Amino acid sequence: MMTSKKMTAFVLGTAVALSSALPVLAADGSTEAVAPVVKTDAQVAADLGMLQGEGSGVTDAYLAKATTRLQAAILFLRLKGLEQTALAYKGMDNFTDAASVSEANKAILGYLKANPSLGWSGTGSGTFEPSAGVTAQQYYKVLLESLGYKQDSDFTYDGVLAFANKQGLTQVAGAGSLRNGHIAAATLEALKAKVKGGSKTLADTLAEQKVIDAAKAAETQYARINIAANPDFGAYLTDSAGSTLYWYTKDMENMSMCKDQCAVNWPIYYADNMQIPAELNAGDFKSIVREDGKKQTTYKGMPLYYFAKDEKAGDTKGQGVNNVWYAASYSAVTVAKDEKLGSYLADGKGMALYLYTKDTENKSVCKGTCEANWPIFYSEHITSSGDLKAPDFTVITRDDGTKQTAYKGAPLYYWVKDAKPGDVTGQGVGSVWYVIDPTTSSKQSAAPETSKGKAYAMDIAGFKFTQPELTVEVGSTVTFTNKDKIAKHNVVSDALVEGKPLFATPLLADGESYTLTFNQPGEYTYFCEPHKESMKGKIIVK
Repeated sequence: MMTSKKMTAFVLGTAVALSSALPVLAADGSTEAVAPVVKTDAQVAADLGMLQGEGSGVTDAYLAKATTRLQAAILFLRLKGLEQTALAYKGMDNFTDAASVSEANKAILGYLKANPSLGWSGTGSGTFEPSAGVTAQQYYKVLLESLGYKQDSDFTYDGVLAFANKQGLTQVAGAGSLRNGHIAAATLEALKAKVKGGSKTLADTLAEQKVIDAAKAAETQYARINIAANPDFGAYLTDSAGSTLYWYTKDMENMSMCKDQCAVNWPIYYADNMQIPAELNAGDFKSIVREDGKKQTTYKGMPLYYFAKDEKAGDTKGQGVNNVWYAASYSAVTVAKDEKLGSYLADGKGMALYLYTKDTENKSVCKGTCEANWPIFYSEHITSSGDLKAPDFTVITRDDGTKQTAYKGAPLYYWVKDAKPGDVTGQGVGSVWYVIDPTTSSKQSAAPETSKGKAYAMDIAGFKFTQPELTVEVGSTVTFTNKDKIAKHNVVSDALVEGKPLFATPLLADGESYTLTFNQPGEYTYFCEPHKESMKGKIIVK
């Protein structure tokens, strides 16, 4: 995870805020930025028929699922133009575990077994293990063979990743066990690469063979936006060659103020068709027409530039120049707000992220059907800004070898029933799933003095009141202290007075306390408002 300079976020935020009050006028008289054609890896892979999804198609939930050995084999056949031949296979000999797959997939397994030269001879014990996971090393081997390279003659298995790097196949090399989103990105890399000994790309070759549509094959040549990371200032955007893209804080929203010599030193970036990683939001990219009539791409309303003194991929010499030029920053995690729940963690597209109270620190126990309903979240592109602190995020390795992002030790998930940014329908499901509020406050409530009764302490930990039923004397104080690192809690009375709770504390962050005084005998039931279904308690005053 990376950290960012606070000044960067502050200055840029100020520039955008000031510009919102001003009109945006382009040279052609338009007042709005134009949306270019922007597609994610997954969308392009789906357009080409490489990824077909399941049920609802290539959804975010599908992309979050672990890739299986059978899926990798099918993609290999598609990339070789052999899928239809395999589906038509009628041979009876097959792997011993072929009965676990559909009839169509049985034909595919039978074809692979009958053609060992394709490199899918099984595990050595007569089985194929169709549901087993796939590592980056294994899938890059598949892609290299799709490009015409052969193991043991062109590369060794141990050298797969290094050889793939030489062919420009790098994007998921560090991902470990893969998910379908990784497969989409890696497959697109291969389609853009040249086949062994040829001048044509794999996409062009498959288009000539009529395996993929020639018009759609052109999508593989869209200008690519990538995400890079810098240890000093976090994640940022680059073009397909790895050249850094910059923001100018004197620009206004959808309006460039960089002209004349400025435009010489900071050449504009423009692409009419773009391909982006799945974690980026296509709607954040638009095009404007500058005063000189040239078009320029914007990201989140801010025009994008190169720096003339950057000489090679990875150079960030423009970062901080004159305190007005900064690499176009990106964070895969943001802070969203809900009227009832307050602030909560969301991904870069605004989709809510959840924790599972049955998980333990840095350990996910959500598997099988649970994981199908609560797809995991994974990204290492998290940049500090405002309430977000990059060091609070870590990456864990799950039991199946795939990676998952955790916040303060709590693995993060999506909820399949959240349909759009702002949805928080997973909140409180089963009394074990909750959004996470990352905001903090230094204020704490001091305990009021009392002339009678006693002082009691009530900790809140593990999404529970540690003493769900507490008996105290009249005049006693009860100090509630939140010890949950990853969630805010409050204490709200069930009893109402003129339609309002008899008592209600503010939301307490980790380490914060609030003291209530009970001067009248009786039974006082209460709950935590964000986690009402599972967090309840009672104080008996005698």
